[in-house]
Amino acid sequence: MKMRDVVLASSAIVLCLAANNPVRAASCESLTSLSLDHATVTAATSVPAGTFTPPTLPGAITPPAPIPSLPAFCRVQITSSPTSDSSIGIEVWLPANWNGKYLQSGNGGFAGVVPYSALARDIQRGYAAAGTDDGHADPVNTDASWALGHPQKIIDFGFRALKETTDKAKAVIQAFAGSGPQYSYFAGCSDGGREALMESQRYPDDFDGIVVGDPANDQVGLLTQFIWDSQALLATSGSYIPPAKLPAITNAALAACDVADGVQDGVISNPRRCHFNPDELLCTGGDNDSCLTAPQLAALKKIYYGPHNSAGQTINPGFLPGAEAYAGGWPTWITGPGPGADSITKAAQYQFGINFFRYFVFNDPNWNLTTFNFDTDVDKTLATPIAGMALEDVLSSVDPDLSAFRAHNGKMIQYHGTTDAAIPPGNSIEYRRSVLAFFGTYDQKDTKDTVSNFYRLFLVPGMQHCSGGPGANTFGQGVPLADADHDVIKALEAWVEHGKAPDQIIATKYTNDDPTQPALFSRPLCPYPALARWNGTGVASDAANWSCR
Repeated sequence: MKMRDVVLASSAIVLCLAANNPVRAASCESLTSLSLDHATVTAATSVPAGTFTPPTLPGAITPPAPIPSLPAFCRVQITSSPTSDSSIGIEVWLPANWNGKYLQSGNGGFAGVVPYSALARDIQRGYAAAGTDDGHADPVNTDASWALGHPQKIIDFGFRALKETTDKAKAVIQAFAGSGPQYSYFAGCSDGGREALMESQRYPDDFDGIVVGDPANDQVGLLTQFIWDSQALLATSGSYIPPAKLPAITNAALAACDVADGVQDGVISNPRRCHFNPDELLCTGGDNDSCLTAPQLAALKKIYYGPHNSAGQTINPGFLPGAEAYAGGWPTWITGPGPGADSITKAAQYQFGINFFRYFVFNDPNWNLTTFNFDTDVDKTLATPIAGMALEDVLSSVDPDLSAFRAHNGKMIQYHGTTDAAIPPGNSIEYRRSVLAFFGTYDQKDTKDTVSNFYRLFLVPGMQHCSGGPGANTFGQGVPLADADHDVIKALEAWVEHGKAPDQIIATKYTNDDPTQPALFSRPLCPYPALARWNGTGVASDAANWSCR
């Protein structure tokens, strides 16, 4: 970068911010002298408009892709050390086209890297943006070896890095722009969804609006489920279901349940009501890719059923049928790429599960998942001591008490893909049920529901983990879209800033799931428990001809 470009970019940012704020703004580079509690601004750099290439972490398999089409922005890098064993990386990006608002983005997996792609999207929207690595470096985000012998780093990952990021980012914005943000928002999916719910429960006054995507908020239940699924596929030498057999499972589920919403489109709108019978897949004339052997059928049923103890008590909801064979689904998360059972070790569930219990719980790098006991080890895990706290209290964000967030006048939109192969959608449904029960407004038809005044859940039929899948799966949770009718971030803004609650959000299925390519169809996403059905007239590919019922 040429020095002239740096000077021009810095001048553009300062002039724009100064024009929008009565207090004189600081220069970008001067932020290196900003005083922050137990934290240091390690760099403050003016980045000209154009393409930004994120740094490559040591151990990364491939370098991160360059991110094009960004506005000029001030990039502030911070290291926060709230304990002697903490080193929390934080980045705050301040765009020249600042809209006066703040958007903090969550992480995925075990974190380990600042979510640069999310920050880029956020400043393209005009927000001041921030994100964190949650206190450790891990370019693959499935490795948890950093947690072994470092309880304070586990607390940083659980919740402390979130608060450090919020407080430091707002201090930077105040110093740079001369005033704090008019509105503050948080958005995250997967572990970022866990973090989003953590914000609403632990720090209810920090954000005016929160988007919660496919949340891993019951962390112990979810990681236990990963062990359950892996055990099911390894139960016998013949239990493993190779990816070549997954299309037969998906096709059988679609044949049974696809048309329930009035349209045969390869998407099951309500897989929880799908009466697909896996027994129909039992091989009767020899083993082949169109059927399942008895051990494979038993494994499939266990994965659908979900983890239970010997008394039949549910530990976590099971997965739902309808998109097992799709890329990003079961081959990525559950079975591995195949063809043999040894490929399970490459599945994301196996990697997350074994890393979690080895390094967060049992403190044994050689721990074997086949030894996990679903009667005794779940409670042991929940109570695992972490620097004077129980592991459950450090990681889980399942508290239904959102009264402080509601009193703050906060608004929350939660979404979950119905064919998510990482986190079952029943997890989000159960959390919503617990919130309704807490506020004393739960019944099956929501006739007394007042929770929807500040919190709404939208299931996304046919969407996999945070994106992808056969359904309409793009609604602003990735690239920014046109308006509040199609973009979940803008819908949240409309709710927070103008009191317009979202009665539906339009999702679109694009060719190759690429918003720059032609749209294939659109569907309304409905506030749960409503579901979209085709009206029976007009083209079924247009969301305008569907209604939430």
